[in-house]
Amino acid sequence: MTRLPYEFFIARRYLQSRRKTGFINLITYISIIGVTIGVAALIIVLSVMNGFETEVRSRIVGFDTHIRLRTYHDEGMDLYPAVMQEIKDVPHIVGMSPYIDEKGLIRFGTNSDGVMVRGSDPETINDVSELGKNIVYGKLDIGMVQREGERTLPGIVLGRYLADRLMVDVGDEVVIISLTGVYSMLQIPEVKQFVVTGFFETGMYEYDNTYVYIGLEPAQKLFKLGDKVSGIEIRLDNLYKANDVVKHIDQILGFPYYALTWFEMRQTLFSWIQLEKWAMFIVLSLIILVAAFNIISTLIMFVMEKTREIGILKAMGAASQGITRIFIYEGIVVGIVGTVLGFIIGYSLCWAQLKYKFFSLPGDVYFINTLPVKMEPLDFVFIGVAAMLICLIAAVYPARKASNLEPVDAIRYE
Repeated sequence: MTRLPYEFFIARRYLQSRRKTGFINLITYISIIGVTIGVAALIIVLSVMNGFETEVRSRIVGFDTHIRLRTYHDEGMDLYPAVMQEIKDVPHIVGMSPYIDEKGLIRFGTNSDGVMVRGSDPETINDVSELGKNIVYGKLDIGMVQREGERTLPGIVLGRYLADRLMVDVGDEVVIISLTGVYSMLQIPEVKQFVVTGFFETGMYEYDNTYVYIGLEPAQKLFKLGDKVSGIEIRLDNLYKANDVVKHIDQILGFPYYALTWFEMRQTLFSWIQLEKWAMFIVLSLIILVAAFNIISTLIMFVMEKTREIGILKAMGAASQGITRIFIYEGIVVGIVGTVLGFIIGYSLCWAQLKYKFFSLPGDVYFINTLPVKMEPLDFVFIGVAAMLICLIAAVYPARKASNLEPVDAIRYE
């Protein structure tokens, strides 16, 4: 049977002692509460930020794509079917679709607005995008649509807020004006008519307010691209393999092609989220740091009160390292108790929000209606290690002070 070291036994007795140490014990409990609050706050805030990051990423990547393959200087691809054939066997690729990205002007009646026009292949758009799941009215139909008589028009899908601003409805006919190649008032821009087949809403204002989707062939004619496309959208079975897939594609294709991952396409946004997460981690760690000063104060008072006992222990043969360990153990115990309680409280509150959704958000302001929470095991590990390190460091000075006491002086101490 393994016996506990005597230093731990004495440290536990000191923490449990109530004789003449009521005030000191009160400060000890306050220190534990401080660590508990700090750990719980860190878990809750980081879990909420993880939730927001996951929601933003899933909506952006779900609506857009995992990898976008383009050419340098955006000269376009005219041999895109051959390019798609070359990279179709790259691991993790599950879907590809050519696309066109251009700016244009949309007009309906007397209303007009600037838009981002996305030309997509009706046959493969669902292989790389979740646009179909975001249709809130009408349907995703960017092929040719039968109108009255023998007339057919290409379909167009608009963002919800753009449709509201234009006051357009499903079945209405709109005009897209291309400004490509128009450098003077004497040049006539290309104009094409479309029929509205549906509205989409992603929850991301940037898309819902400015994007329209049309078929690939009408986009090529509208922007005078001939057989060219802007690039190829690529969908993966695991979005976190994007960097590996990009390296593989670069090895196969080389210049003049280059690929961008979902992170690189929105690098500013995702970098800001990560920076904010680390900033909150550092700021909320100050709560634990305040508790650490309480631990220092508590242990110093313990040393002052137990000076005679320390002298007796040293006179009986206790080594300075043993005395140091007694007070180090006290700091560790405070850290462990506070961290465990913080874990329990933080996890319980996050779990309750996930299950019962106590905290709601206004759906007309945010793209979600409840406070998102996602608990990451690594966050618990980092928080626990940080809390324990702070408590351990806080115990070092009082422990060193206790170990440096001379036995004779300590026994005579009043």
